[in-house]
Amino acid sequence: MRTMYVRNPTVLSSAETRCLDAAIAANPANFPELVAQLQDADNERRKAAESIFEALKEQPDLCITCLVQTLRTCTAVEARLFCGVMIRKVIYHRSDQDIKSPVLWDKCSPHVQAVTKQALLEALVQEPDRNVGSKVCAAVSDLANLIYGKGGWTELMPTLLGMLSSNQQAQDIVNMLVTFLNCGNKDVTVAGASAATSFIEAYEDASARQLLSPLVQPMLAVLGQLLSSGDEDEARNVLEMFIALAETSARFLRPHLIPLVDAMMRVAGAADNLDAQTRQLAVEFLVSLCEAREQSPGMMRKVPNLARSLFELVMAFLLDIEDDPAWHSANDDSNEDAGAGELYDPGQEYLDRLALSLGGKAVSDAAAPLLGAWISDSSWQKRAAVFICLAQIAEGCSKIMSSAAYLEQLSRMCVVGLGDSEPHVRWAACQALGQMCTDLGPELQAKHHSTILPALMQVMEDFNSPRVQAHACAAIVNFSEGVETDVLPPYLDTLILKLLNLLQNGARLVQEGALTALASVADSSQELFNKYYDTVMPLLMHILTSANAKEHRLMRAKALECISLVGMAVGKDKFRADARTVLGYMQGVQAGGVDADDPLSSYMLQAGARLCKCLGSEFIEYLPLVLPSLLASASADPDVQVVDEEDLNAEDLPDDMEAIAMGDKCLMYRSSILEEKATAVNMLSCYAEELKEGFWQYVGPVLKLVLNGVEGQSPLIKFYLNEEIRRSAAALLPSLLRCCIAAAERGVQGASPAATAEFLRAAWTPLLEALRKEPEGDIQAVQLDSIAEIVEMVDKSLLTPEPIAAAFKVFDIVLEKADKRRADRADRRTTEDFDAEEAEAIEAENELEEELFDQVATAVGAFLKKFGDDVLPLVESLLMTRYGAMLTDKSRSAEERRIAICLVDDLLENSPSGMAKHFNNVLPILLEATRADHADLRQCAVYGLGVMAAKAPVELFRPHAAAVAEIMAGIIQHPDAKNEDNDMATDNAVAALGRVLTHHAEALGPDGGAAAATLWLQSLPLKADAVEATAMHEQLVKMCEAQDPRIVPHAAKVATVFAEVLGGGTTYVAGPVGVRMAQLLMRLQGAVPAEAISSVLSTFKPKQQASYQAYMEGRVPE
Repeated sequence: MRTMYVRNPTVLSSAETRCLDAAIAANPANFPELVAQLQDADNERRKAAESIFEALKEQPDLCITCLVQTLRTCTAVEARLFCGVMIRKVIYHRSDQDIKSPVLWDKCSPHVQAVTKQALLEALVQEPDRNVGSKVCAAVSDLANLIYGKGGWTELMPTLLGMLSSNQQAQDIVNMLVTFLNCGNKDVTVAGASAATSFIEAYEDASARQLLSPLVQPMLAVLGQLLSSGDEDEARNVLEMFIALAETSARFLRPHLIPLVDAMMRVAGAADNLDAQTRQLAVEFLVSLCEAREQSPGMMRKVPNLARSLFELVMAFLLDIEDDPAWHSANDDSNEDAGAGELYDPGQEYLDRLALSLGGKAVSDAAAPLLGAWISDSSWQKRAAVFICLAQIAEGCSKIMSSAAYLEQLSRMCVVGLGDSEPHVRWAACQALGQMCTDLGPELQAKHHSTILPALMQVMEDFNSPRVQAHACAAIVNFSEGVETDVLPPYLDTLILKLLNLLQNGARLVQEGALTALASVADSSQELFNKYYDTVMPLLMHILTSANAKEHRLMRAKALECISLVGMAVGKDKFRADARTVLGYMQGVQAGGVDADDPLSSYMLQAGARLCKCLGSEFIEYLPLVLPSLLASASADPDVQVVDEEDLNAEDLPDDMEAIAMGDKCLMYRSSILEEKATAVNMLSCYAEELKEGFWQYVGPVLKLVLNGVEGQSPLIKFYLNEEIRRSAAALLPSLLRCCIAAAERGVQGASPAATAEFLRAAWTPLLEALRKEPEGDIQAVQLDSIAEIVEMVDKSLLTPEPIAAAFKVFDIVLEKADKRRADRADRRTTEDFDAEEAEAIEAENELEEELFDQVATAVGAFLKKFGDDVLPLVESLLMTRYGAMLTDKSRSAEERRIAICLVDDLLENSPSGMAKHFNNVLPILLEATRADHADLRQCAVYGLGVMAAKAPVELFRPHAAAVAEIMAGIIQHPDAKNEDNDMATDNAVAALGRVLTHHAEALGPDGGAAAATLWLQSLPLKADAVEATAMHEQLVKMCEAQDPRIVPHAAKVATVFAEVLGGGTTYVAGPVGVRMAQLLMRLQGAVPAEAISSVLSTFKPKQQASYQAYMEGRVPE
């Protein structure tokens, strides 16, 4: 029935209208004809059609169906365009003027609503015409505004994300999102902000991202509206969206940086109006932007006054603390945070992150005026905040703070803090000192021990503030770790007496701290602790065996730790009897069982390894006691789970359950189990390294753990949840291999060369694969060390060409990734915000990368030493692709050139074919590097020239021998040749000159270079480089035995050199060569003035005298 065209322009009767409605209802495909008439140029015909369309609106399902069906199926663009416009209008249509009456959309059946939404989404994706697509976007936007808050269109945002990801109609979608963000409907604006965040993160291309820039300001406006309306829950959701953008898209936000920073600073500073959590999220956004250095280096430092304003704001977080009586108790450590508000801990974290991200100069400049004012403020919170701040920023500001003037100021401030009348301030000063000893040591301890240690020991006497006493003990631990050996001895008598007093009279927390401090002091003092052993050990043993109450379990565990460290300090002979007593105690504890939450079990893991290290092979009989529990800990399951973030309830989690956010998921694990697992793996390495063949029976089970793991867990070598486990697992492999080799050599049952070969076959590929996949450079360094160790210790027949080639392939992959990272860092230099501080940070990153190249070069050197010419093609390929530019590019750092030359030195020294092939190319590079200011680079260059002198074909080196000798003489005679920075390079220059004298005397003149020989002899003995010293001192012995005429006239100097070298034991001369040297010295004694030798002997300490005497009696000293 085709009666749609209305020839008579009169108004239709109701009967005619119903007839037309029926026609459309019977076949909605007829609707395009009505659409055409609605657009007719003839007014009367158009009005008649409009009457029909108005009547159609009284049938909502039919009206919407006709519009949508025509939009999706009509071939006429004009009709589809009309429908796109009309859909926007009819969904809000009301049949009367009552604004409370439902709109047409609400009158549609659920089925029609569902079909319509789906059709509109399909039209969004598939509509080919640009103008029609724009109208569809507008229709979708209006419909979303109407229904989104009712949860009526869950498919919308995923569809939009998919469209934007494929770059379809991006501008229209951006316009739609802006409409969503500006509509005023809370549900729609928040959903729009979420969608906008997803879209921005989905776009990686910078130019495409610019299209999305108009979304940022409306998003910020949404945040403002939510905060103004008091809806902080939703505001926090939007803040988290901004944080996500700061982490992934910082550079995208740059054009909006000033309004964003201003807004977030206002939110963070609104202490009177906003919740702490809301303010914290605003700071999190700002700090995350500071940390986005790889995306936009230096950007935040360019924001006017940002560093100062943000620093002051975060410092205000540290004032969120009150005095709580519970804090002053010292029965345990559970009340350390008593009195702290919600912002206190985040404030500490943000200070640390700001110092690391903004850089030491920016943060120290911001800190100086505020800390100077607060340290004398009447508020104890502000005075304490000064020291908490110093503790948090010391690492990031270490370069600035390590200057002599800064260290003087810091130590003076901390001493003032230690004398403050308020316990919280004294505690904070202890915290600052301890952390600064770690971050700024050992220079801080070396220069200011005379003020720091007495002040700390004074605090240790404050029995009215046991928590402060305990923290002073903790600061002593930090002070002792890594301290130079001459610092502690003058204080030991007083310090140990005070610690013993605390052990006997302090509160429980103080006693635990004193035990840890005593252990650290013993570890630092080593043999000097013998003096105190007989006083200290009985007290420690008493605590170990009598502190059996549940509340004393940690004290008992710390006593065991202290006993084991004291034992290591004094040595096996002094400790042997007590060690066996302790091992018996451990055996009894293990037999009786230990509660799961008793810290003694984890402390026993470490104590057992220390006792093993102290007793050596005597410990083997106790392995069955410690290994089962150690293997169980290494195999422990940390209960790793992945859950939806929305299902996570932190309050229901165990205390030791950690959660890591991963998008909308959370990775959870038991941190206590993971820490014990890491400790156990590390301890296994200690046992294997110390006991060697005594550990043989456990090699198989441990290797299985390392390479295969246990069911449901990753192998230890690929345990990506914990860096320490992977590091220890990599270091464990060469120790286990050493056990195999030693056991085979000593005929241990089951051990054999075949078993060693099987071990190597099992471990080699997994180790290479772990190296290839490892994300952390410092762990890759350990893995490379392990590869080098393995290559050095195995028989060359065990490594065939295939596994060797596989290793070099992985080396190349590792270095290729490093080159890519270097290129990315270079790109950061071209950004508009790049500055001097960022350049310094990039140099620090480059230095870490250089270490990786150095480790690869060391591993390659191990292959060269073992296989020589057989691996030359592999080494040449790596040199050409990865190290060549480091040799020839003048813009590369001196350290990079040193690394490359070290590898070249290994090639020259171990590959005769490589020496002959590359001599002419390498010689100019080495000669140029001898003029470098960088001492280590100069050292490698002169070493390489010495290798050439000794090993190059004579016809290649001899024409250059005199010039090389002259260059070496210049280095040796330089006024600064023997200062601390240059002494290694100078020793190598002396050695290179010695090799020229030995192998190319003919090129040095008729007298064989007598003047050069005199200079060489006058430069002996060598002491900075023990390897070269051993070689040169043996050369001198040979020259004396041969009555070399260049040496004979200098008998007195030779005698003094021999005497000094012999006093060094086997440090500077091989034992048998030392015996020969002593024989020569006895012959010289009658031919040289007595004072030539006696003047040397008069300076000897007892140990040197013993070594000298042993050699003179024909023995090699122990």
